[in-house]
Amino acid sequence: MEDARDLAERAARSERKRRDSFGMFDGYDSCSEESTSSSSSEDSEDDVVPSIPASLPIIKNNGQVYTYPDGKAGMATCEMCGMIGVRDAFYSKTKRFCSVSCSRSYSSNSKKASILARLQGKPPTKKAKVLQKQPLMAKLAAYAQYQASQQNQAKAKSVVPAESFDWGRYICSSNTVGAPVSCFKHAPMGTCWGDIEEGVRIEVPNSDTNLSTKVYWIAEIIKLAGFKALLRYEGFDNDTSKDFWCNLCVPEVHPVGWCASSSKPLVPPRSIQHKYSNWKAFLVKRLTGSKTLPTDFSAKVRENMQFPFKKLMRVEVVDKNYLCRTRVALVEQVIGGRLRLVYEDDGLDDFWCHMYSPLIHNIGWSRSIGHRFKRSDVAKKAEGQVDAPAQLFQKVKDVDQSDDWFKDGMKLEAIDPLNLSAICVATVKKVLADGYLMIGIDGSEAVDGSDWFCYHGMSPSIFPVGFCEINSIELTPPKGFTKLPFKWFDYLRETGSVAAPVRLFNKEVPNHGFRIGMKLEAVDLMEPRLVCVATVTRIVHRLLRIHFDGWEDEYDQWVDCESPDLYPVGWCQLTGYQLQPPASQGHRDAPLSVPKQKKKTAQYKGQKKKRRILIGGRSGRRRRRSFSGDEEQSPPSYHVQGPAGPRAGLHQPESLLRTKEDLMADVDELTFAHGTSDQESNGSGSYYIKQEP
Repeated sequence: MEDARDLAERAARSERKRRDSFGMFDGYDSCSEESTSSSSSEDSEDDVVPSIPASLPIIKNNGQVYTYPDGKAGMATCEMCGMIGVRDAFYSKTKRFCSVSCSRSYSSNSKKASILARLQGKPPTKKAKVLQKQPLMAKLAAYAQYQASQQNQAKAKSVVPAESFDWGRYICSSNTVGAPVSCFKHAPMGTCWGDIEEGVRIEVPNSDTNLSTKVYWIAEIIKLAGFKALLRYEGFDNDTSKDFWCNLCVPEVHPVGWCASSSKPLVPPRSIQHKYSNWKAFLVKRLTGSKTLPTDFSAKVRENMQFPFKKLMRVEVVDKNYLCRTRVALVEQVIGGRLRLVYEDDGLDDFWCHMYSPLIHNIGWSRSIGHRFKRSDVAKKAEGQVDAPAQLFQKVKDVDQSDDWFKDGMKLEAIDPLNLSAICVATVKKVLADGYLMIGIDGSEAVDGSDWFCYHGMSPSIFPVGFCEINSIELTPPKGFTKLPFKWFDYLRETGSVAAPVRLFNKEVPNHGFRIGMKLEAVDLMEPRLVCVATVTRIVHRLLRIHFDGWEDEYDQWVDCESPDLYPVGWCQLTGYQLQPPASQGHRDAPLSVPKQKKKTAQYKGQKKKRRILIGGRSGRRRRRSFSGDEEQSPPSYHVQGPAGPRAGLHQPESLLRTKEDLMADVDELTFAHGTSDQESNGSGSYYIKQEP
């Protein structure tokens, strides 16, 4: 009769598991923060658990009692008595037994009958449970107390960041949206974000509980902003009181079903635990047909957080003091794909750029294309140093440099690398190999050409003449040009120059997905150590106008939509990088005392302004230091003696401040003629103008 009853009970349990299509409540009949009494009528008085701390959640299953003192600990079954408990609380290195007595009894084969019964699937005897429950529970309680003390110590020792910016509150208060992760192909998960959208369900830690241990519950994505999502626990319906923001790429976020497969408890929030009498039926009904994260989502996140550049790799980078040449630098640090570089012959001088930035190249790149290069004073490589493999660097598009290509002296429009808010009149100074060009800003060049900068011919940061006028963008004229407003036709005629043919420029406009008003995290290219809260304020085809929240518009930057210096909301939190919050009015207006210095006369002023920011609680000084977008060049030194700010005024090396003498050379006859656009794309205005051959 007993065997028949056991078989019937096992069949009933199998049927209940089969009906639960989600597998979330297998072996889980009730989990209440207040209830610790058994719901099984088969338990006798002998099965009553001795004094158990009230802080431990008690899970009852067919007369057995077990707890989850720590959500990270796995469960184990005693090979002697069959008791279930936390693996870390079990005895011996192998964690096979719940106590010393079970270990000794197993070794002496004194309970072969009990072992045989357990192997045959029978429940442990009442005698075994009575003998082992009390010491096991005492160990579990002690283990839970130990875990709580460890967590408290860890919190006490944790370093509080210099700033703690709440993206969720900021987005909700301004009623804005974050740019989707899929807009940032270079960012982690940028190419495999998939169909993660509003309505997707996930399993996350339940914070609405008075339990001292970690439990989980299912939540729905209400709103997405980059990596961050506004979540609402299942069962709250339209109640927003417990909504919270969470980064979806943190380890504590899981697809539905993870708790069941990992033996973790699903516990409804305390605020609504009595709302439904049958939570299992509620979840089955609510989750049927819904979406969840891919099962390999966490694995993909870990894979995407691996970066090929390593410390002490050698690269070629632009010399920040002479933009026209490169130098050897070493990778000192890698965070989220961003590299902290130091020059090989000057280990104290460092700056940041992304591993896909066109600032960096493999060793030997300069010689291969004819770019100027400063030889290092270091005689040989130090121990551990290695040249970064060429395949790690961003590839450029192959171009045909036959007769129909850029020529020295051709005019164009280019983003000023020393003032990223300005698009200026520029000239091709020298044509290099592999499609690279040396570009100079008209009217602000140094005599020795040390401020020429290298752009590829397919760079999205150079434009045909007339681009700004067609797209209603203010064009910065050459310094000293008095015939305002500036007209390209008059300028080409007076200088005897020709405009670079429109057909040579990059006409590709990807479906980038950015929209005006979207929030993101962007590198301040005037001080590339800093990643700031920013907004897309204008879109012209593939060109984005990035505004740094809390600062004036004159400090905006023109950046390409595929720039590796743009990141989704939550990128800093994911990678551990410091995020600079929006500046307050007080920060902008506060005076900044600076030491006196010798006066220098900069030849190019344009729209360059000054401002300052508080970094880590101190006044940080910054200056114009790098190229824009994905053609960013190396910045000047951090240590600036003079007015400063988060995007401080221009402060060039002396070699860049000398006035360039008027250069007049023989040029082709004027061929520029103003016309209408010959192509339109997903932006405002028209991109190109027609030119006569």
